[in-house]
Amino acid sequence: MIADLYPLVFEPILKDRIWGGTKLKTLLNKEIPSTTTGESWEITTVPNDVSSIANGSFKGVTLNELIAKYPSEVLGNKVYKRFGAEFPLLFKFIDAKEDLSIQLHPNDELAKKRHNSFGKTEMWYVMQADEQSRIIVGFNEESSSDEYLIHLENRTLSKILKEIPVKKGDVFFLETGTIHAIGAGILLAEIQQTSDITYRIYDWDRVDANGNSRELHVDLALEAINYKVVQAQRQYSTTNNQSNNVVNCEYFTTNIIPLDGNMKVVNANDSFMVYMCTEGEVMFVIDSDRSYSFRKGDTVLLPASVTDFKLVGKATLLEIFIS
Repeated sequence: MIADLYPLVFEPILKDRIWGGTKLKTLLNKEIPSTTTGESWEITTVPNDVSSIANGSFKGVTLNELIAKYPSEVLGNKVYKRFGAEFPLLFKFIDAKEDLSIQLHPNDELAKKRHNSFGKTEMWYVMQADEQSRIIVGFNEESSSDEYLIHLENRTLSKILKEIPVKKGDVFFLETGTIHAIGAGILLAEIQQTSDITYRIYDWDRVDANGNSRELHVDLALEAINYKVVQAQRQYSTTNNQSNNVVNCEYFTTNIIPLDGNMKVVNANDSFMVYMCTEGEVMFVIDSDRSYSFRKGDTVLLPASVTDFKLVGKATLLEIFIS
């Protein structure tokens, strides 16, 4: 292992959103700039939104700069061979004080052709949900572009979409093309491909402080929508001090670790690992003589060269890597 590399955290990139609130501060200790802060981008290399390291000897260095210097050591040989020097995932915390727009994301093929971008397969882990909170995921029954357009024109789209009540700990895996919306009152962690391509199709007829509606992408969305019924919710085990698998797709693998005590981790995936702390506090112990402490709201990148370490504490962790 290169001695200089260690568990990395980054300066959050905070995004003001028309639907945002204050839970990123009250529940996750983020220094938010407004009472409508909707997103904290925890690890990102999206152009114009590249993360900077917040801790240790590399503080102030961007993730792109670190990867350029240590590509295989940060990403892993396998990941570097597949993606080059581009970090392939984006990690966020999202606070929806109000409903997000009804939207979807294109697949890799469409995103490459139209936007020279990755598609946006993603997953959600619900960290907190107010009573009666719900999400929208896909259609109630198999639909069509004609039926969809009729309901869109009549502003009755929500009638043919599936609403699911949510609670803390729920997980949803959203393949590209799936119509979705995070509902009001939900705080969640989001893991996705590195992409900021969203097709917004309905925004509840709301306007901003200046009376302007947000842009819709109805025409772009038509070809991208999956009109079939989807089963997005994932069930998983919660065995303590163990990596319990919840999502395994070509873009990322996500496990959930209920940590209570300590757990040894050997990274044999030839990939970086990311840990999102959704509850409690955790310490990473490396080589028995180096320890790094983190808490709820922290997102930690373990470079691929850190292959052997211990997790100590009482916490709930999302563990993410590329298989």
